[in-house]
Amino acid sequence: MVFLINELEDIGEFGLIDLIRQDTINDAGRVVVGIGDDAAAVLPTPRQLQLLTADMLVETVHFNLMTTTPRQLGYKAVAVNLSDIAAMGGVPRHVVVSVALPRSTPTQFVIELYTGMKAICKEFSVNIVGGDTVSSPQGVVINVTAAGEVEPANLVRRSGAQVGDIVAVTGNLGNSAAGLGLLAAGQWEDSAFAWPLVAAHLTPKPQVRTGQLLAIAGASSMDDISDGLASEANEIAKASQIGIRLHADSIPLSPELTAASARLGKPALDYALYGGEDFQLLFTMAPDKYQVLLSAHPELPVIKVGHVVGQAEGVTLVDQAGRAHRLEARGFNHFRQEE
Repeated sequence: MVFLINELEDIGEFGLIDLIRQDTINDAGRVVVGIGDDAAAVLPTPRQLQLLTADMLVETVHFNLMTTTPRQLGYKAVAVNLSDIAAMGGVPRHVVVSVALPRSTPTQFVIELYTGMKAICKEFSVNIVGGDTVSSPQGVVINVTAAGEVEPANLVRRSGAQVGDIVAVTGNLGNSAAGLGLLAAGQWEDSAFAWPLVAAHLTPKPQVRTGQLLAIAGASSMDDISDGLASEANEIAKASQIGIRLHADSIPLSPELTAASARLGKPALDYALYGGEDFQLLFTMAPDKYQVLLSAHPELPVIKVGHVVGQAEGVTLVDQAGRAHRLEARGFNHFRQEE
């Protein structure tokens, strides 16, 4: 990628703000004051709950600029926040973006970074209404705060799962982690199966519309799969004080993942259980409501992967031979030594 000669130290903070403020409003009817004042002023929808979430991406922890472009990074920085709104059954409305950048950062890098952010915001009619820009002594840091709305009756939490509910997901799992594995191994450019996996990692698609449909249909609990199926299932089980039984042969794995796992020497199922960053949704729902959902929306790619069992039994995985194993939460954890 070719960058312009200008660096941030040449244009300063206010020059940077002028550079990025264009094309940040996609739903003007909800914004009174956007970028350029001390704070944003937005119009909330009457009688709707406000949803707030934040995610921070740190260079060398969450991304590597040798394997991701600025545009992909900007897209993903917003996507991970919209996924949290989706997991509550909500509609994303606004984001506030703060970035810490080395003074030597090329201005074209910032343009591309915000091009990615603006692309996903336009896709979901989300406004960028403010943020902060600071210098960083080492590396790039991006923090995005997202605001959304949800009808009180449609709010879905992790703590509502009931014994007898089905457990389902909204799409293939493990693709993102396998894509990261291929990038790290430098084995993606020569493989026909690799690009869908790499794209799943670099530009994940938050399941916003599907989350809203699941909430309306009566999902009893929901979580976005950011840290792997094992971790998210344990979060729902703990919050709801129930047990979850998953079936290994029901977990959706793409053909591309199967091919990549053979290349990387790791079981495909491990990527789905422990990889994370799929940003699909894991949800529970009463069986009768699930059947109504399937009848009303046959196009939805929802897959049943298990069911809710007795109180506080934790999470178990039934393998292809019918043996049940305790499934621990072994997804990514920032403050724990990983295996």
